Amino acid sequence: MQHTTENRPLIRGMGLGSAVLLNILDMIGVGPFVTIPLIIGAMAGPQALLGWIFGALFAVCDGLVISELGAAMPQAGGSYNFLKEIYGPNKWGRLLSFLFVWQVTFSAPLSIASGCLGLSSYASYFYKPLTRQIASHNMQLHLPFLGTLQANAVVTPGTAVAILTVCLSVFLLYRKITDIAWFSRLLAIGVFGSLAWIIFTGVTHFDRHIAWNFPAHAFELTPQFFTGLGAAMLVASYDYWGYYNICFLSEEVKQPEKNVPRAVMISIGVVAVLYITMNVSVLGVVPWQELMSTAHSPTRFYVMSVMMERVYGSWAGYLITGLIVWTAFASVFSLLLGYSRVPYAAALDGNYFRVFGKVHSKHRFPYVSLLALGGLAIAFCFLSLADVIAALAVIRIMLQFLLQSVGVIVLRIRRPDMPRPFRMWLYPLPALIATVGFIYILFSRPGFGREIRYALVLLITGLILYFVRAVTRKEWPFQVEGVEERGVV
Repeated sequence: MQHTTENRPLIRGMGLGSAVLLNILDMIGVGPFVTIPLIIGAMAGPQALLGWIFGALFAVCDGLVISELGAAMPQAGGSYNFLKEIYGPNKWGRLLSFLFVWQVTFSAPLSIASGCLGLSSYASYFYKPLTRQIASHNMQLHLPFLGTLQANAVVTPGTAVAILTVCLSVFLLYRKITDIAWFSRLLAIGVFGSLAWIIFTGVTHFDRHIAWNFPAHAFELTPQFFTGLGAAMLVASYDYWGYYNICFLSEEVKQPEKNVPRAVMISIGVVAVLYITMNVSVLGVVPWQELMSTAHSPTRFYVMSVMMERVYGSWAGYLITGLIVWTAFASVFSLLLGYSRVPYAAALDGNYFRVFGKVHSKHRFPYVSLLALGGLAIAFCFLSLADVIAALAVIRIMLQFLLQSVGVIVLRIRRPDMPRPFRMWLYPLPALIATVGFIYILFSRPGFGREIRYALVLLITGLILYFVRAVTRKEWPFQVEGVEERGVV
């Protein structure tokens, strides 16, 4: 592995408070505000709350996996380091960690773009023409054995809002980590303010007859019930994700062996309580039939604004919209910050393109990685929001979460004496539950094959790239003894 003068350590400037806030900002984006109609529509009734409850359970189980790994390996890059150490840094771990960074290069900008698209969709409450379609194109690519890949490219005035959101995030993050920590606290005010107001409104105007008006056979365990639950859990899982974000920034956290697990578990607990309470509150004000009817209409993008307008008047609709737009931006900001450290960590390790390892000479942050992910996020802002969310969730499950939940058990077997400042509770039950849950989410939904094709294409292209590079550089599995590993050009 080559080191240059640019590869000096990052600044450990974040305490527990900042770490928890950044995680919560990452988790609470625009997702829970725009996906309620989708989750209700998946199960056709208020029993869709099961999607949020099971989603929280799996977040806790996977959070325990992440906490054990994050405390044991507190370096920048998070899952990159986990996979490398679990499966062997000079063998399978090298391949799998490379594949992880390869998929992050695409899934991270997808995640950022989904937040920006959600922000622009909610902003259409202020100005309805933002959702007006200027142009669209259904892109198709026929691949042997895999079938047809499809994606919808859409251009609206809101696309420009989404792109400007990415640009503003990059601008604000183009500075040292200690300057960013205070800004995260400012963003958190809007996040907690919007959630608190929605929950207060729901609690003070709650009607249990509206909330618990279950349809006939709501809990009958039919195939439709389980496929609906799988679809609801996929969306809920997307809304909960972000609790692992602090692991990407471990090298910039004070006492990471203690603060990383605390930040992960505290953020999951806080967000789970907020999400479930918020959804129950909304169901007690807006009938689920009305929510379900908006699942495929422009109104679904600002259902919270409609609810607040109904209770207090038009001023409340505008105010909550502003707060939710603020919340969405806070999540985009946190996402881009965390993910920009992943290609950087792999580049330093000689297992990704060397240029991503460049650090700003004055402010000590990986500026090339930040700019590259921001650029790809801008490109993905031209895709439809539904396509982005589904593709993102499936890619992330297949090429990150499953490998980690199985891997934590593998690591306990392979390296039982490895220092573990935090050990998951009730081992190995959380890892097994997380594994089963992720597999269920992958395959229990109607039409699951479409998104799995995206993940397979990323996997295959990543394998080709890795093996071509391994052959030319004589690395595992083609290594020649005595040949020193080199940085990626």
